[in-house]
Amino acid sequence: MSNGTVVKVLADLESVVNEVIAPNAIDVDVTGKFPRAALDALGKAGLLGLVSATEVGGLGMGHRAATLVVQRIARECASTAMIVAMHYAGAAVIEAANGPREVREAIAAGRHLTTLAFSEAGSRSNFWAPVSTAAGSNGAVTLNAKKSWATSANQADSYVWSSRPLGGSGASTIWLVPGNATGLQIPAPFNGLGLRGNNSSPVTATNVSIPRTAMLGPDGGGFDIMMGVVLPYFNLMNSATSVGIMESAVAKTAAHVKSTQLEHLGQTLADLPTIRAYIARMQIKTDMVKALLMDTLDALEQNRPDAMLRVLEIKAASGDTASEVTDIAMRVCGGAAFRKELGVERNFRDARAASIMAPTADVLFDFIGKAVCGMPLF
Repeated sequence: MSNGTVVKVLADLESVVNEVIAPNAIDVDVTGKFPRAALDALGKAGLLGLVSATEVGGLGMGHRAATLVVQRIARECASTAMIVAMHYAGAAVIEAANGPREVREAIAAGRHLTTLAFSEAGSRSNFWAPVSTAAGSNGAVTLNAKKSWATSANQADSYVWSSRPLGGSGASTIWLVPGNATGLQIPAPFNGLGLRGNNSSPVTATNVSIPRTAMLGPDGGGFDIMMGVVLPYFNLMNSATSVGIMESAVAKTAAHVKSTQLEHLGQTLADLPTIRAYIARMQIKTDMVKALLMDTLDALEQNRPDAMLRVLEIKAASGDTASEVTDIAMRVCGGAAFRKELGVERNFRDARAASIMAPTADVLFDFIGKAVCGMPLF
């Protein structure tokens, strides 16, 4: 993948961001409305097929392009960014497992939105060890599950779904489940603190019947898919969302202090050294995470020995740092930060919603500590 190709993708993205995503960002947050117009525009621009193979009409790109696309979207609408991130993660699994040709072609053409359905209340952040079940009979498979969250729930055309194995010895098996499968239910619509437009809701499966051919990868092979395919994509793109949120918060805070007059002093807030120091801290923290994100991409592309360590580090670092940066933004902007028109309080909420997606920082810290100490992760 050449730098010129990435530049072309980002140029195509810029028009979608400016014409569709940014103008609708406030409405998506205030109403919690799923950003269907943004997804349609991304599909028409070929960007939903970013990680789909060229043989099925996709762009055939990988981690770097997906990360940069999600980061740019997140600066305007983190809800849309997270939907796209989960779509890319699911599409990467479908490609890696050589899923159904018609689904792969539909994703490449921008006609099919997919997502992950891994999180369960019974396993919490240990998403690689689901408690949901799959039972086989006469060539069909019956799924039963209580998924705690799935982004794009009731909007996705398919779920990349985890369950216990049919008969394999591994921790999990991955399935491609149609979004309209009989027996799928959304117990409650999403009404949360941040990322309000991403339709992240619980999904239950009651005797959902799918063909055995819906299996993605080998029975019991879900762990390898989760760690080898999903985790790098997800951690990179979740971190890219946090970086985009931080970039947005820095820009909004700087604009606010430059335009806020202190009439009794004949100055603006930006003329105060203490205020500038806070903004400097925000910028430094943002740049530190961006540097680690770029190094993680380099590590993966160069197959460096520390690649998986970086993949673990980047999500832990970005989630915590985004919370710090948006905390500072709220402090610097004061009372204005609590009004929705400034947009800083949305960054504050979205940063926290993005940071608690599994694997959480606490789980990642444990993994990182084990890695540094030379201990097995699992």
